[in-house]
Amino acid sequence: MKQDLTTLSINSREAGLHEFTNELKSWVHKSGIRRGLLTVFCRHTSASLIIQENADPEVRDDLLAYFKSLAPEGRDLYRHAQEGLDDMPAHIRTTLTDVSLSIPVEDGQPVLGMWQGIYLFEHRSRPQSREVVLHILGE
Repeated sequence: MKQDLTTLSINSREAGLHEFTNELKSWVHKSGIRRGLLTVFCRHTSASLIIQENADPEVRDDLLAYFKSLAPEGRDLYRHAQEGLDDMPAHIRTTLTDVSLSIPVEDGQPVLGMWQGIYLFEHRSRPQSREVVLHILGE
C-alpha cells in the first residue's frame, strides 16, 4: 500500500465555482497509484468542494444564484459580520455542501462521470487564496 499527499493553492477572484479537475488528475497520475481512494479536503470554513457538471457554464451560474438565495447577504440578517456582509452567508453555504470528497481511483485516474468536474465552491465575494489538500491511498 502506498500513499501520497499534496496541497493545491486555488486563487478565486470572486464567488462561484472554480474547477481544478485537470490539476487533480495530473497529480493523481504522477502519484503512481493505479487503484485506491483519493480524499480531497478544503481547509476553509467559507468555501467548499463539489462534484458537478462541467459542460454547460449555466449550471454553475444557476447553482451560485440558488445558494445566494438560500443564504442571502444582508446587514440585519446575521449577528456575525466581523469579516464583511458575505462572511456569515458563506459559512451557511459551506454547511450546506461539503469540505471533503472521497473519489475512487482506477487505472491511475479518478473515477468520474463523463461530465463531472471537481470544483472549489467559493462563497466569499472578494478574492481569496484557498488550500485544497489531496491525499491518495492505494497500490
